Amino acid sequence: MSALAARTGALNLGQGFPDEPGPAQVLEAAHRAMADGVNQYPPGPGQAGLRAAIADHQRHWYGLDLDPETQVVVTAGATEALAAALLALVEPGDEVVCLSPTYDAYSAVVALAGGVLVPVRMRFPHWQPDPDDLRRAVNDRTRVILVNSPHNPTGAVLGSAVLELVVELSHRHDATIVTDEVYEHLVHEGRHVPVATLPGGSERTLSISSAGKTFSVTGWKVGWASGPAHLVTAVLSVKQYLSYSGGAPFQPAVAVGLALPDEVFAGLARTLTGKRDRLCAALLSAGFDVSVSEAGYFTVVDVARLGWRDAEEFCHRLPELAGVVAVPVSAFVQPEHRSEVASLVRFAFCKSDEVLDEAGRRLAALGCGSGALKGFRLGMRDGSTTGGGVD
Repeated sequence: MSALAARTGALNLGQGFPDEPGPAQVLEAAHRAMADGVNQYPPGPGQAGLRAAIADHQRHWYGLDLDPETQVVVTAGATEALAAALLALVEPGDEVVCLSPTYDAYSAVVALAGGVLVPVRMRFPHWQPDPDDLRRAVNDRTRVILVNSPHNPTGAVLGSAVLELVVELSHRHDATIVTDEVYEHLVHEGRHVPVATLPGGSERTLSISSAGKTFSVTGWKVGWASGPAHLVTAVLSVKQYLSYSGGAPFQPAVAVGLALPDEVFAGLARTLTGKRDRLCAALLSAGFDVSVSEAGYFTVVDVARLGWRDAEEFCHRLPELAGVVAVPVSAFVQPEHRSEVASLVRFAFCKSDEVLDEAGRRLAALGCGSGALKGFRLGMRDGSTTGGGVD
């Protein structure tokens, strides 16, 4: 879809990358590192300063006590950490339980490992999995429970009851929990709760995150995995034959970023929340059914009210119709479940206000006015409303 945006000149609200710079302190630190010659291979596990900064970050934000020498590894983005973890932990025939829709790399890596992906469906607009579905999915063949919260592509934050159930099931069936927490600092309401902080969670959880989303530097590809030493060693044993290492001048810059004051992180989240509200208001005014995200870069809409039943066709026509690019949610589910999300579309709001405003004006031409909003409710979790009812 990004190629389609480039080819047509459409506004790209498809791929999740910001079009504004990250914190100046972080960018300046990268410039200094390059000028100082930090441009060669860093150590395979990552530079010591960054591993220490990650351990300090986990302690400061979540009260997790990690040894940076044995319980932290730096990776080429969170995707490499996820790939290395799954390739290390999953044997042919092992099952990996995940939430669906799902970040598209999960299914590919599970397949490469010879595993079997077992999706637990989440449903528009609240995007919370049914606990009974989760219980049915996890069994003694489950090797990994893959938890993505805050969630891509839906923007959902999993409730505490769901996370506690994941820990309970991991103990009952001797499964490892792998978490994808790349949007941890971009929660719009409340605060991120890592699975590793729950009772019984730390000894079974490999926590994965990265700098790209938090600091708006997605192209740097600096991520990490942390947790029990034997799980981190497993990641490192595979990672050394993938990238080995990378991002030399960016690693000290990320260390600077992780040590920034709490208010900087709060400001980053507030700015993104404002962008979410800006785009969601435009989408609502245009007549879309909108699932207002709780975290991250994206919001999901249903285009059926505008007369479109096929989101893939809608997204391919959207550059022509409105000069905007989005992504069909069907790209994030297994083929047998695509009918359930057939009319759902993901929009990215991690863009400049000017781009969001212009996209809103263009999308309004597709809408059917405020009268189409009758009966629609803003809200996400457990059917409650976070933004009030819209009539």
